[in-house]
Amino acid sequence: MKQFVTIFFVTVLAGCSFGPAVRTTPVIYDLGAPRAATTGNKNISASVLVHNVEAPFWLDTPAIVYRLKSEAGRQQTYANSHWVAAPAALLTQSLRDRLAQVSAGGVVNAADGVRADYALRVELEDFAQVFEQADTSRGVVMARASLINAARRTLVAQRDFAFERTAATPDAAGGVAALTEAGNDLIDAIVAWVAANIAAGGQ
Repeated sequence: MKQFVTIFFVTVLAGCSFGPAVRTTPVIYDLGAPRAATTGNKNISASVLVHNVEAPFWLDTPAIVYRLKSEAGRQQTYANSHWVAAPAALLTQSLRDRLAQVSAGGVVNAADGVRADYALRVELEDFAQVFEQADTSRGVVMARASLINAARRTLVAQRDFAFERTAATPDAAGGVAALTEAGNDLIDAIVAWVAANIAAGGQ
């Protein structure tokens, strides 16, 4: 019994001597401040229902996804860096903000329970940092947008979008910056595409 107590006491002292484990504080990222409209014109006259951006299950988390080009089928995530919300949720808010800046008819979401002239659905297909080599990577964003005439319930137009931006550094911070730029490119392109189709009197 005396021997057991001695061993236990030595073990406790040894544990105390090492102190608490060092923890790395997670770094949380968003897509930055809303981008201002390039023009003050309200070039969308109709109202638009903007549905939440949809994403596959592997993107429906706050994880920052990266992969090696040589292992394209293997998704990896940074351990101590995360988005403040899932990328689809961040893009949804950015898309609504940008459309609201240029829409005279207004922008609504499904929770409002309000009818709109058009409905916009966006499916996010990729939002990841891709490494060609250990020190070279790019942010890749891919999505499909569908514009629907709400009254007729017909598809007005559908288009696939893809954007890439080179990452300045081969780490989470570089990937976030590149993905933010590519995400902004996507939002701008979708807004311009919606405006063009509505202006053309899409049926």
